[in-house]
Amino acid sequence: MPVAHQVLTHAADPAVRDRPALRTPERSRTYAALAADVRAGATHLIATGTRPGDLVAVSLPDPLDLLTAVLAADHAGATPLVCDPAWPRAHRAEVLRTLAPRTFVEVPLPRGTGAVPDLVPGLVPQGGASPGTGHVPAPDDLAWAGFSSGSTGRPRAVVRTRASWAGSFDDVTRLLGLRPTDTVLVPGPLASSLYCFAAVHTLAVGACAYLTRTPAATTSALASSDVVHLVPQVLDDVLDAVAAGAPSRLRHAVVGGASLAPGARSRATALGIDVLAYYGAVELSFVAYDPDGSGLRAFPGVDLAVRPLPAASVGEVWVRSPWVSRGYLARATGPLRRDGAWSTVGDLADPLPEPATGTAPSSGSASVPWPATSAGGTARGALVLRGRGDGAILTGGSTVVPEDVEVVLRAVPGVRDVVVLGTAHRRLGAVVSAVVECDDRPGLRAHLERVARAALAPAQRPRRWYGTRALPRTPSGKPARGAVSEALRGPEPARSGLEPLR
Repeated sequence: MPVAHQVLTHAADPAVRDRPALRTPERSRTYAALAADVRAGATHLIATGTRPGDLVAVSLPDPLDLLTAVLAADHAGATPLVCDPAWPRAHRAEVLRTLAPRTFVEVPLPRGTGAVPDLVPGLVPQGGASPGTGHVPAPDDLAWAGFSSGSTGRPRAVVRTRASWAGSFDDVTRLLGLRPTDTVLVPGPLASSLYCFAAVHTLAVGACAYLTRTPAATTSALASSDVVHLVPQVLDDVLDAVAAGAPSRLRHAVVGGASLAPGARSRATALGIDVLAYYGAVELSFVAYDPDGSGLRAFPGVDLAVRPLPAASVGEVWVRSPWVSRGYLARATGPLRRDGAWSTVGDLADPLPEPATGTAPSSGSASVPWPATSAGGTARGALVLRGRGDGAILTGGSTVVPEDVEVVLRAVPGVRDVVVLGTAHRRLGAVVSAVVECDDRPGLRAHLERVARAALAPAQRPRRWYGTRALPRTPSGKPARGAVSEALRGPEPARSGLEPLR
C-alpha cells in the first residue's frame, strides 16, 4: 500500500491528526489513531518474521481492518497482497500455494494504544526511513499487489510500484477538486483495485475514506460524502436513492469498470453530481478519462494508440505510461503484453482518425508510426472502446477470464464441453453466461451451480445457463465461440440448438 508514510505525516500535523481518516458505519479512526495502529501492526509483522520485500497476503472481512493491515505491511517495507475474503476456502488455498506469501494475515493486527512519540509534530520525517522500521519508502518499492479479475481460477496477481499509483494522485486530485476536508465514499470491496485506489488516494490527500459494504450503508453514507468512486451499476443505485429523496451532499462521482449507461450522466447532472468516467485496467491503471461526456481522452502522462488488426475494423489499444504495473507475480501469464515502452491488455477500440504522430509496436518491427494521442489530447478524436480481444468479460467492475470458469465446469460429470462468455446486461454491462454441451440430465444445472458456489468467486459464477447437444465447432474441432456468441445475441437462441439449462 503506497501511502503509509503519508498517513504518519498527516498524523504529525496538529491540523490533521484529529480528523477522521477511515470510517465505516460501525466505527472510525482519526489519522492519529490510524497511524498508531499502522505502527503497531508493522511492529507485529516485523517481530513475526516479515522483512522488507516480503509478500504479505491480507484477507480480512472488515475493510477498516484490511486497509490498516495493508498500510502496516507497507510501513514494514513489505508488499501487501490484497485478497478477497469472499473467496471459497479452496480458492484461497490455491492462491497461497501458488504465490507463497511470507505472511498471511487473516485476523486483525494488534492496534495501537494511542499517541506514540513519533506522532508528536516534527518527529515524523518528511523523507528517509519510516519511524520504527528502518525502511526508506522509494518510488520503485513494490507497494501493492492485487488480482486482475477480482479473483480467477488460476491465481493471477498484479504487482505495482509505489510510483505507478502515487504518481497519478495529483492529477486525480486536480480532476476532482478534492479537498482534505472532504469525505470520499468507497462502496465496494478493497480487493478491487478500483476501490483500493480510491481509499489510498483519499488517505494521501488527508481526507476521510468512508468504507461501506451494503447498499443500505451506501445510501446512508450519501448524507456525509462529497465524492464517490464506483462502477456504473452502483451509480444507478446511488442516483435512484438521491432521486427518491435520500439526503446527499455528493458533488462528484468517479466511475470506472464499464461504460456508463445511456442517460446516467444527465441524470447525475440534474441531481447536482458531476461525473468523471474513466477507462483503465488493473495492469495499466488509468488510460483515458471523460470529464464531460465528450468522449475518452488520454489520461495525464499517458500516450495511447490503436494498433490495426488484420482483417478487422477495430484495433488494439496500446499505452505508453508511467502508471503501468510491474507485471504478474509467480511468473503467471495474463493479458498484459509489452513491446518496448508500450503495453496492452488486448482491449479493442475504433481506430483513431488522425494521421500518425507517435510511434508504437507493430508485428514484424520494433517501432512504426501509427495513430496515437498524447495525454489530455482530443484533437484526434475520442477513444471508442469495443470490448476485449481475449474474450474477457467485464461484469460489474470485475474482469472474468472465461477459461478460468470453463476449467471448473468442464470437470463436472455429465458436461462434455462448455463455453463461457459474456451477455449484455443493462446495469452490470455484461453477465457471465455458460453454454454447456451435454445430454438431457435432470438436476445438472443445480449441480453446476453448487460447484460454482464452492469453487468460483462471486463475479465468476454464471448467471445464465444454456444447454446444447452439440456446440458449434471450428475446422480444428475447437468450440466456435463467435458462433455461440452470435446465437445468444439472436432473437431465438433455440433455433441454434440452445435451450435454458434445467
